[in-house]
Amino acid sequence: MPTNPNQTAALGGKTALITGAARRVGAAIARKLHAAGANVVLHYRSSGEAAEAMAKGMNETRPNSAVLVEADLLDVGQLQMLPDIATSNFGSLDILVNNASTFYPTPVGDITEIDWHDLMGTNLKAPLFLSQAASAALRISNGLIVNIADIHGTQPLARHTVYSLAKAGVVMLTKSLARELGPSIRVNAIAPGPVMWPEDGMDKERQAMIVERTALKRPGSPDDVARAVLFFATEAPYITGQILAVDGGRSAGGW
Repeated sequence: MPTNPNQTAALGGKTALITGAARRVGAAIARKLHAAGANVVLHYRSSGEAAEAMAKGMNETRPNSAVLVEADLLDVGQLQMLPDIATSNFGSLDILVNNASTFYPTPVGDITEIDWHDLMGTNLKAPLFLSQAASAALRISNGLIVNIADIHGTQPLARHTVYSLAKAGVVMLTKSLARELGPSIRVNAIAPGPVMWPEDGMDKERQAMIVERTALKRPGSPDDVARAVLFFATEAPYITGQILAVDGGRSAGGW
């Protein structure tokens, strides 16, 4: 029998860093990777209560398997702290999930420079500079970066010009990093479709219209994205530079 039963889990002995891990899709990803045996570094910016509750539950399930890090990802000077916390607590960094995001409308005519810096910063600048900061540790572990893109990185979302631009950048960032960081680091992205409605709400009629445009005629869930991350982490050693749409077939047509 193994001295450490966790080593028999799919991600036993691995460490994952997830940005924006306290809530929504990020929380589903963190729970999925932790359940597969990974130690997790849970990044948050303002959702401290939710992050603390998640870490507490994980550590009750498996002692000393989750740590928290609070950071503003727009401050490049803070980013090296995240992979350093992973390696100092768990000895390695094996998986980086660039999940943190901001999302809100920016209709042309009302776009401000603040909108540009916020949406481009959180969705594109932070993944680039955090991936760069984490690359030394990931090279040692032959690790993985998973970026959370969006189907609207290839098909624009009405009234969300800057967000769509930022997610288009994430698509190219993924492909560029795969070339730059290979062969030791794999880099892929997941492009979700309707897996979770915006926090500020969306009327039922528009939700129904979006769902109708999917091939499966139903919304997905954050766990669908989390399963895709787990796939890249455990079942895809020869896949890099790819964008996997998790959208119920919406990107297949019928926009």
